[in-house]
Amino acid sequence: MSEPRTSSMVDWDFAVSVGTRLAGDGPVVSRTEASDAVTELRDGARRSTDLVRNFTGLDAPDDTAPVLVVDRPGWIRANVDGFARVVSPLMSKLEEKKGAPSPLTQAVGSRVTAAEVGGLLGFLGGKVLGQFDPFHEPHGRLLLVAPNIVHVERELEVDSADFRLWVCLHEETHRVQFTAVPWLRDHLHSEIEALVGGFGSDTSALLSDGLKRVGDLLRGADDVSLIDLFSTPAQREVVDRVTGVMSLLEGHADVVMDGAGPEVIASLPDIRAKFNRRRKGVGVLDKVLRRLLGLDQKMAQYRDGAGFVNAVVDQVGMDGFNAVWSEPAHLPSKEEIGDPAAWVRRVHG
Repeated sequence: MSEPRTSSMVDWDFAVSVGTRLAGDGPVVSRTEASDAVTELRDGARRSTDLVRNFTGLDAPDDTAPVLVVDRPGWIRANVDGFARVVSPLMSKLEEKKGAPSPLTQAVGSRVTAAEVGGLLGFLGGKVLGQFDPFHEPHGRLLLVAPNIVHVERELEVDSADFRLWVCLHEETHRVQFTAVPWLRDHLHSEIEALVGGFGSDTSALLSDGLKRVGDLLRGADDVSLIDLFSTPAQREVVDRVTGVMSLLEGHADVVMDGAGPEVIASLPDIRAKFNRRRKGVGVLDKVLRRLLGLDQKMAQYRDGAGFVNAVVDQVGMDGFNAVWSEPAHLPSKEEIGDPAAWVRRVHG
């Protein structure tokens, strides 16, 4: 990874180490099985490009964002690089205001924070099937996490070739979204910069309030994630805008994978039914962690976003829906995701 990971506040290399240990290696596979999975995922991503284009009408330039098939440590390293890029402005601001910490404070504090980041990535690193990283220079990159895909296809007892292509369809849709709509990357980046930049140098009050509410959250008394607990009102406005965009992107990808998939994935109904059950999480610890990390909200994004896309396409067709990609002002708000007719009235008059 070319991005530097140096900060007095976070030991990024330690975060990678912690996350890698927690994520584990994944399922046991032979060398031949591993090689076949990598080859099939790369081929699936290539096949998906035309399928996505034909279904959506979005035309992404060739050879812009690379497709990488990675293991769990590779996914964790990629996301640590992304974290470092996104939060570097906040780190710089805090370091300027507080001054350089003592060597002991720096050593202890940076590793404590890194352990928290590593713990988060370690949990997610065992679950994420694929991810498009829009902020990797110059045009983003698509990551397909081979061991997790193999693990889930075995757990669900589905056809491996069909399942791999189905996953590729979803993730390739994200790659097409960002490469066919060039302004989307800069728009999302500016929103995240606004979110991160909204943290002041004195976060003790927010931290104290947030910690008081964690107990309520764990008991199910408050339908929020940790991200919501530690954000200011101004930041929550940004979160609402980003939620609208992410619901659109995730829902659109779900619609594409199920709409373009039947012609090439014979067992798609079986895969979808089993995968939906799996998305609900298994076990008490898994459900608590999903709630804390906001993953329950992400599941709602798939559902609500797909409902928005289908409703708009029903009203104005795919060409009418594609007006959403013409400019930032046409992106749906969080409220419009739940009220597709309002978006149609606003955009199509």
